[in-house]
Amino acid sequence: MARIVVTEFMDEPAVAALRARHDVLYDAALVDDAPRLLAEAAGCEALIVRNRTQVRGALLEALVRCRVVGRLGVGLDNIDVAGCAAHGLTVIPATGANARSVAEYVVATALLLLRGAYASTAEVAAGRWPRAALSDGREIGGRTLGLIGFGGIGQLTASLARGLGMQVAAFDAMMDDDHPAFAAAGVRCAGLEEVITTSDVVSLHVPLVESTRGLFDAARIAAMKPGAILINTARGGIVDEPALAAALRAGRLGGAAIDVFDAEPLPQAAHFAGCPNLVLTPHIAGLTAESNQRVSELIATRVLEALA
Repeated sequence: MARIVVTEFMDEPAVAALRARHDVLYDAALVDDAPRLLAEAAGCEALIVRNRTQVRGALLEALVRCRVVGRLGVGLDNIDVAGCAAHGLTVIPATGANARSVAEYVVATALLLLRGAYASTAEVAAGRWPRAALSDGREIGGRTLGLIGFGGIGQLTASLARGLGMQVAAFDAMMDDDHPAFAAAGVRCAGLEEVITTSDVVSLHVPLVESTRGLFDAARIAAMKPGAILINTARGGIVDEPALAAALRAGRLGGAAIDVFDAEPLPQAAHFAGCPNLVLTPHIAGLTAESNQRVSELIATRVLEALA
């Protein structure tokens, strides 16, 4: 029987599946107790984390008995993958398990921001009737969605968007122009600058690496189509937050939805205060009841296989 430590939220049935075969410590608050986390890490054969637990440095060195690290999500920027490999640790992400949740978030926020008609409840309930002010929202059909990154999440987002009548163009630095995924999805492969300058909605689906840090700086945001929508469900640090806020206040962009931030939890951000046409969410694009179940089940299954 192995010792499994789970440091952040995991779906209870998946935890129960782990407990049926191994000794499990499940404490969703363990991520915030560094001394106890290090102590528990020293005795575990498997560690299961989400995005806040930093598997690097002292924590990585503490994993002297560990064989596998399960990631309840897909991004690996909180895990020193090379360091884990050097220590003989297998890293298992939940690839694909939350793709639909992210794709639906992208399409839903694009619809909301293009239409611009869903913040009037208080006015209407108070007896006001802002019909004229809310009558010039935009339809999503016939508009162009630009995807920066065309992996599994980008491809599913494209499918949902095309179902609503959107045209889709995508750029992926890791994929050749003739990659079969573009034709299979009915998506036009385009260069980065073309996607940025011609799309009505730009959605980011790239990891945070040296080449993508600050990718959407003030210059690239200024190059976007006037009135365009920017959606970031990828990673904080890719978008220059103050530059984005300035573009929204100036009316250059039609809106933005930001789910990820350079610092998380986001500290009080004066640059976003009172910003128009802005949706901020706390890194939950990939979190739904269904995706939590899929992600947790997948990681539980793969960790059990690794420990067998």
